Amino acid sequence: MGRWLEHTVTCEIKAPVTKVWAVWSDLEAMPLWMSWIESVKTIDEPTKTLPDLTEWTLAANGFRFKWKAKINERVEAQKLKWESIGGLATKGSVHFSTENENKTFVKLSVTYELPRVLAPLMEANILGGMVTNELQGNIDRFKDLVESGYGEN
Repeated sequence: MGRWLEHTVTCEIKAPVTKVWAVWSDLEAMPLWMSWIESVKTIDEPTKTLPDLTEWTLAANGFRFKWKAKINERVEAQKLKWESIGGLATKGSVHFSTENENKTFVKLSVTYELPRVLAPLMEANILGGMVTNELQGNIDRFKDLVESGYGEN
C-alpha cells in the first residue's frame, strides 16, 4: 500500500451555477484546464447526464498513469463524488454553492494514493504543496474558461 494524500482548493466564479455545472460536466474538455490531464474518455453509453464511467490519462513530470473512474454520487448543480476503479487510486468530490444567481463557489477535493514506487522518492509535504498549487492553478483556469463564455452558443 502507498500513502494517501488529500488536497482541497476553492474558487469563486462570476457565473450562474447552471453554467458552471454545464462546463464542469464536459468531462472530455477537462484537459483544456487541467494541465496534468492528457485525456478523459467516456466509456459507457452517451447519456443526457454525466457519464458514470470514464478513462483518464495523467501525464506529468515524465510519469504517465491511466485509470478508470466511476461517479458515485451526482446531485445536479450541487455536487459530484467519484472514485477510481483500477489504475491510479484516487477519489474526490466537487461542490457547487451560490451566494446569488451570478456567483458560484466551487470546492474541489482530490485524494490519491501515492504509488509505492514513488513514496520513497518524494516527501509528502513537498509533493503535497506541488499538487495543491497545481490543483489551484487548474481550478483558476476552470474559472477563466467559464467566465470567458466557453460552451455558449
